[in-house]
Amino acid sequence: QVQLVESGGGSVQAGGSLRLSCAASGITYCMAWFRQAPGKEREGVAGIRGDGRTTYADSVKGRFTVSRDNAKNILYLQMNNLKPEDTAMYYCASHVRFSCDIEPSRIYDYWGQGTQVTVSS
Repeated sequence: QVQLVESGGGSVQAGGSLRLSCAASGITYCMAWFRQAPGKEREGVAGIRGDGRTTYADSVKGRFTVSRDNAKNILYLQMNNLKPEDTAMYYCASHVRFSCDIEPSRIYDYWGQGTQVTVSS
């Protein structure tokens, strides 16, 4: 069983930055960030395999960076140049299989409780 705990959300103005963290207990290989805004479907944001290979949604490429500290089993999401449309609940997720696609979300076995990110214009 893997437990995931997110932190680092908050409220910022457009153009600002935030860094999210996700502390994992247990064995993980693929770790990823998802987000869900009110009234919208959950969408994949970024994923990273245990070997460091990353995947990003087109909407965040060039603005967000996913990374992980394997020794500490922590996942990060550095978010720069935030936009109001980035406002959502952000979730950390993981599984132990090789592929680290960020869609569909149902392939992920473990989920955190989420951390809210609000970007004002």
